[in-house]
Amino acid sequence: MTETLTISVDAMGGDHGPSVVVPGVAKAAAESSHLKFVLYGDEAAITAELARQPTLQGRALVRHTDRVVAMDEKPAQALRRGKGTSMWSAIEAVKEGQAQAAVSAGNTGALMAMSLLILRMSVPVERPCLVVSWPGVKGVSTVLDVGANVDCDAERLVEFAIMGEAFHRAAHGVERPTVGLLNIGSEEMKGHEEVRQAHAILRSGKFDLDYRGFVEGDELSQNKTDVIVTDGFTGNIALKTAEGTAKYVGGELRAALTSSLVTKLGALLARSGLLAFSEKLSPDAAAPLLGLNGVVVKSHGGASERDIASAIRMAAKLARSDFAAEIERNMTRLTAAVADQQPPAVDGAA
Repeated sequence: MTETLTISVDAMGGDHGPSVVVPGVAKAAAESSHLKFVLYGDEAAITAELARQPTLQGRALVRHTDRVVAMDEKPAQALRRGKGTSMWSAIEAVKEGQAQAAVSAGNTGALMAMSLLILRMSVPVERPCLVVSWPGVKGVSTVLDVGANVDCDAERLVEFAIMGEAFHRAAHGVERPTVGLLNIGSEEMKGHEEVRQAHAILRSGKFDLDYRGFVEGDELSQNKTDVIVTDGFTGNIALKTAEGTAKYVGGELRAALTSSLVTKLGALLARSGLLAFSEKLSPDAAAPLLGLNGVVVKSHGGASERDIASAIRMAAKLARSDFAAEIERNMTRLTAAVADQQPPAVDGAA
């Protein structure tokens, strides 16, 4: 029997708040009868939306909070005034065992800072990383980091590989995911020093990972490997580029299909196929924070009902998995592997 899970939700998060978040929760509830929810935020606004969602009757509790983290608020400021906000309360519910996972479409920097402060890290890394499921010709690849850690040394990139591999197995059901490093070429000498060092560590075979080497930018959507590792600066640019391209292609397609009566008729006949095409273009809006003592999933600020439901679905998968223990087991091997890559000390130097 599938265990019932409770998901805590920052109902005020994102650009639209309860008017989108609550219907998104209802969509997730309709997909699984084994989920319950605690919604944090303005009780009056949330209750009004709940009245329109019979699916959530008896399955959603409302916990009132007086304050909300603004989308443009700086992380340090959000931390200082965070206690008592809808975001803080949703994360705190995971720490206190009232929920098995938290979901928010709110301010990314604030969510990262609060999650780190409240839940702490489960592995010896400084900060969690953001991961997305990237659409491709054969399914999805896991790409990380996509914005949480701008500067990354070789050891941090290897940590991402370990976390991403465990995540992909839990989220996408692949027993032995393949792993690659995003680089500007496939040759050994290509890329900056940190990428080449990470490549050497992963290639050493000291981890139980199926490492396949370098992946180039034009292979992100080719599913060359199941997991693609990069630093947060490069990953975020790649993600935003993909999202922008998807919007551009979608807009141009709509313009072309509404330019005349004939094309409008064709669009109507092909509606289901066009919707499927549109949904596949952009990376998944559900971006878990990996490495925490608890499950926290971020959806983007402009999240739709479908995006909120997707984030909840991902949160439930991770809460039911053993991915955190898998990460911890491989992390214990990292220190020795990094030490093996260091040049030996020279005795007797003048």
